[in-house]
Amino acid sequence: MDKLLEQIKKGTVWAFPGGIHPPQQKSLSNSASITRLPLPDKLIVALKQHIGANGKLLVEKGQHVLKGQPLTAPAANWSVPVHAPSSGVVTDIAPMPSAHPSALPELSVIIEPDGKDEWVALNKNKNPAELSHDELINIIHQAGISGMGGAGFPTYVKADTKQPIEFLIVNAVECEPYITADDVLMREHAKEVIQGIEIMQQLLNPTLCIVGIEDNKPEAIAAMKQAAEHNSKIIIQTVPTIYPSGGEKQLIKLLTNREVPSIGIPADIGILVHNTGTLFAVQQAVYEGKPLIERIVTVTGNTIHKPGNVWALLGTEIKHLLDCQGFSPVPQQSVVMGGPMMGFTLPTVRIGIVKTTNCILAPDHKELAEPGPEKACIRCSACADACPASLLPQQLQWFAKSKEYDKLQEHNLFDCIECGACAYVCPSEIPLVQYYRVAKVEIKEQQADKIKADRAKERFDARKERLDREQEERQNRHKRKPAAKSADEKQKIADALARVKNKSDNGDEKSAVAAAIARAKAKKLGDQTAELEPDNSEVAKERALRKEQARKYKEQKSQTDESAETAPVDDKKSAVAAAIARAKAKKAAQALDNAEQTVSEEPQSDAPVDDKKAAVAAAIARAKAKKAAKALEDAEQSVSEEPQSDTPADDKKAAVAAAIARAKAKKAAKALEDAEQSVSEEPQSAAPVDDKKAAVAAAIARAKAKKAAKALEDTEQTQPQELQVDSAAPKSAESNTDDSSVLINADKPKSADDKKKAAVAAAIARAKAKKLQKEGNNQS
Repeated sequence: MDKLLEQIKKGTVWAFPGGIHPPQQKSLSNSASITRLPLPDKLIVALKQHIGANGKLLVEKGQHVLKGQPLTAPAANWSVPVHAPSSGVVTDIAPMPSAHPSALPELSVIIEPDGKDEWVALNKNKNPAELSHDELINIIHQAGISGMGGAGFPTYVKADTKQPIEFLIVNAVECEPYITADDVLMREHAKEVIQGIEIMQQLLNPTLCIVGIEDNKPEAIAAMKQAAEHNSKIIIQTVPTIYPSGGEKQLIKLLTNREVPSIGIPADIGILVHNTGTLFAVQQAVYEGKPLIERIVTVTGNTIHKPGNVWALLGTEIKHLLDCQGFSPVPQQSVVMGGPMMGFTLPTVRIGIVKTTNCILAPDHKELAEPGPEKACIRCSACADACPASLLPQQLQWFAKSKEYDKLQEHNLFDCIECGACAYVCPSEIPLVQYYRVAKVEIKEQQADKIKADRAKERFDARKERLDREQEERQNRHKRKPAAKSADEKQKIADALARVKNKSDNGDEKSAVAAAIARAKAKKLGDQTAELEPDNSEVAKERALRKEQARKYKEQKSQTDESAETAPVDDKKSAVAAAIARAKAKKAAQALDNAEQTVSEEPQSDAPVDDKKAAVAAAIARAKAKKAAKALEDAEQSVSEEPQSDTPADDKKAAVAAAIARAKAKKAAKALEDAEQSVSEEPQSAAPVDDKKAAVAAAIARAKAKKAAKALEDTEQTQPQELQVDSAAPKSAESNTDDSSVLINADKPKSADDKKKAAVAAAIARAKAKKLQKEGNNQS
């Protein structure tokens, strides 16, 4: 380390591989001092002018802003704000073409200056040494300073690095042709540049600071040495003029003989590099309190009548710069942002200046001739000899054309600094750099897609793992073993199981229910958190007992049915009683109907009838009705007093007969009641009655009585015949009447409840008949 420091202080410079010597063309713009342009008609301030995220918008359309007022606030990592370049009104906030080869739209704030150029309140610091590290970092951050050499990396991130820094290198080489912005800056503002270096020394505390300047800038070298005389840790080092000595890795190799590892950064080897314009902006922010709102831009080219360097407000349209410097376009004019080696042609001049814009080149056709058609590679190896990164440009171009991105990364494509030296020396005029740029973009897109896919897969795997874990927990929750039980609890459970077993052995039909109740009681007595597992052997025994009981019940049922079929079905008493009851009820009802019909059909006599005779006839009719009711009651009583057979078949037939008798008795009683009511409703008067009406009433009464008596006699005579018919074929006789349906249903088995209901119904029928008889007595 000491030997290296000694060599650096002696002015030793090491060489880097490759490099070319294009025409400088710097004398066009470095002979005049920096000028300041008039205010433009509008300022297009892009929100994204650096590497990193956009800030949060703080203004809105129609709002008046002051010069230096923040338009955005930092909102994420590597985010720096942008400020209003001049006072005026925000006329619009919209996407505008960006300072990029594609000119893709970027969100921008459009300000119309009011001409006053009025500043916001500035916080100046006369002695920055008194400020703390965090205070200095915050000032640099809020001032919106980012790398002004081309990359646009946020300066506060570099200044706040946690890695130890041995060498602070100031890149003042400015190796690209035509560009002289840093040259004139060091000539006119060397003191401010040195103050910016000292601020970075305060933040980084490096061992040594080296300022590298090409030997084609003698005035700038002299000015910087004079401004750094008081600081022994700052060395002004002259380097040979060769392109691209201004590359970060190439400059480190020139000044320290150290090499940055592939896909690494200078901080990895204890070195930090800053641009001259960036250090000047740091000095302005800390000492003057000014944010980064303007920068020096070189406007040059054969079509510019007044080439030189100007102070350009950020957001000033390129057209305004060209017009102020006397732009005279030629047919098929091209305008390049940057130098002829690393710059790019603009699709339009209606693009605003950004923080990384250091040159606007407007050449004619002699300066930058149109490239000819691409020819086949002749394998001359000129590109490999000129590459400052020791790459193989020819093979990289082959891999880029065939989209073999894996091989591109294996051959260290991202170590290419896109200096254009390979394309400059290619005799076949192959645009090698363009191939590399396109391949880099596609590789980055692939990597971004892969990162998204990996993150999505991680989220999917995490979700699947969580769901599996939850499912396993639910399953294990039901598989937990019951807690250990004491001896008393185990004995209680055993007793409960024994009771269940005893009930099963005794043939209890509800053994399953009893077993379930026993299990519930045992579970309540035992550990309530443990699940009682039933004994499978006991369940099997209970199932076998239930099957045995079902089998015995089927056998008993079949025996009962056989005995019922063999039992005598022609019991004389039950058959006689049923036949008598049916015959009496049927004949009585038919007699009443015939009587009413006959009376209504008899001719009415016109002869006068004595009232007394009519009353006698009515009494006789009532007596006949009473007799018929008494006969029905006797019939029902005889049926009810029949002895009950012990056999199931006899009981069933007796119940059927009783049901039939009750139905017929009810119908006959209703008919008699209607007859008596019609007789009782005859008007009784002491006065003489109409002879015709009296005759009709008497005739009706006589007919009813006569028909009722005749019906009773016929019933008594036909009893034996009906008995024989009912006994011999109980299922075929009178198949179209209610009796047949009842007799058919008689073969169906009747339960004890049905027998009881039949007896109750018979008693009700007898009570109704008795009531009818009593009413007839009262009327008579």
